[in-house]
Amino acid sequence: MTSFIAKSVTVLAACAALNASAGTSAPVKNPVPVEEKTGALFESIGATFDAGYDSRYYFRGLWFADNIMWTALNISVPITDKLTWGIGGAYINTAGTPFPNNGSTGAVGQYSKQGFQYTEVDAITNLSYDAGWAKFGMQYQYYFYPDNYGGAFNGTPNALADPEFALKGAGELGWTVAVPIKGFNIYAGYYYDFRINGQYIALGADYTFAVTDWLSIVPSVNTGFGIDYYTGNGSGSIAGGGVVGNKGQSMQNAPTSGFTHVLYTLAVPVKLTKSVTWTSYVALNHGEKLRTQLNATQNELYWGTKLSFAF
Repeated sequence: MTSFIAKSVTVLAACAALNASAGTSAPVKNPVPVEEKTGALFESIGATFDAGYDSRYYFRGLWFADNIMWTALNISVPITDKLTWGIGGAYINTAGTPFPNNGSTGAVGQYSKQGFQYTEVDAITNLSYDAGWAKFGMQYQYYFYPDNYGGAFNGTPNALADPEFALKGAGELGWTVAVPIKGFNIYAGYYYDFRINGQYIALGADYTFAVTDWLSIVPSVNTGFGIDYYTGNGSGSIAGGGVVGNKGQSMQNAPTSGFTHVLYTLAVPVKLTKSVTWTSYVALNHGEKLRTQLNATQNELYWGTKLSFAF
């Protein structure tokens, strides 16, 4: 999941100089703009609202649900010329995920699009410092899972006794850095999950090809490394129920640290108006060591689209 904080800049125009002695001096051709003082605590506040659809929901290489609908609102408040405070939230919900019914509404092995529920509510606050050559950030994010981390089937939460998949919520503290190099953006992050005492390290890069003033093509790649980060180990309710990973190994024998995934994405942002952008993408998620036991497939191709409104 990605940060959605956007920075808005408002420029106030100024007055022209008048000649005190009419007809004796040439008019001033380039008057100096004077910034007006509003007397407000914050001179400007920016906001973005996003609404989107994804055919599959992968977060840090781990599959959660299919056919998700989501919305996100983020507000940015300039504290100084370089320091910005952000606050935001997101809502995610599956519109239909094929899922084994485990005999609840029919024969084992059948699938139901209506029976599986997954819902997520996120809240985030951050501080970002723009050093010019790089932007540094510190953030706290809380993830709330109304149906629990592993979702629910026909209204009953899955893996009720599981130490990971039965979680209702988790908070994490993160530090980020992003470095722009011409058309490239290189970014990295470190995150600590207080609920499971796990650590996650993210690394990624993208490049923007400007086709026109309103159309761009943005390929990107990112990966992650987890340390005791949602590994499936200790999931007695899963291993004990005879469910194993896609390589036939018990979840209790899954690795505790390693790379999670490599995600390749090709996005096409289209600037519809000055404040509205439509972005569609196609992505390939390749599961690495820490995810091959949890995800049903190692390579998954999916797509999504979103509308972004800037205020």
